[in-house]
Amino acid sequence: GTGPLLLVVAEYLATKGARVVAICEQTSNRKLDRFALGLWRTPSKIVQGISLRGKLRGVPYYRNCWVTAADGESELQRVTIKRFDKTEDIECDMLACGFQLVPNIELAQLLGCQIDDGYVVVDDYQQTSVSDVYCAGEPTGIGGVDGALVEGKIAGFAATDQYDQAASLLRTRKRTTAFAKALDQAFELRDELKILAANSTIVCRCEDVQYGKLAEYRDFRMAKLQTRCGMGACQGRICGASVEFLFGWEDRSVRPPMFPVRMENL
Repeated sequence: GTGPLLLVVAEYLATKGARVVAICEQTSNRKLDRFALGLWRTPSKIVQGISLRGKLRGVPYYRNCWVTAADGESELQRVTIKRFDKTEDIECDMLACGFQLVPNIELAQLLGCQIDDGYVVVDDYQQTSVSDVYCAGEPTGIGGVDGALVEGKIAGFAATDQYDQAASLLRTRKRTTAFAKALDQAFELRDELKILAANSTIVCRCEDVQYGKLAEYRDFRMAKLQTRCGMGACQGRICGASVEFLFGWEDRSVRPPMFPVRMENL
């Protein structure tokens, strides 16, 4: 997959006894090097990165590399990876994939907040386009816990008219925002990933809708009506990001409840 969480997950699995045979990062050497050079503004991230790589000493970290197939008889036995225009097989019995993080913006959408490029638009004090509605954390840009905490403090101070205290945190927030933007740029998904799916690849897991069925339609609305893609238990929370990447479809329709609630809880 892609992103710093590949290292985090690999390290966690290793502590639980897994033998990690490879980490495959789809982004290019150039983008990764540029991202690493930009980390001088956030020394704590450099320390975290060095610590993780130290714990994963001996585990290959392939750049410019992604999985093109997963094969086996009754269970997974090998994966095929593409690296610098060459392919090779790696024997394994588990494949973990993570292609970027997706912000949860559904509540903001229900409230009518302005959304731009998948994120909630806010001003310097975390105020959204809707009066008296503030937003902080991953919906405004995925940049880690440090950014979420400082944005939450700014929003809290602003919501209670303590603008001097909020203003004192703006410089810190500027650094965390820059880190979030650097993450987006460095680990942007490459176009080659769009052609990996076969016609039999399941895109909507709730309704077992395959890629080949979806390719027949021009927009998400028609695909929903004809295949029920995005209409299952998760209400498109899983496949929505996939079809947006694969086909360029966007679905901004959100309806309450935000998450299913069992009758016994009501």
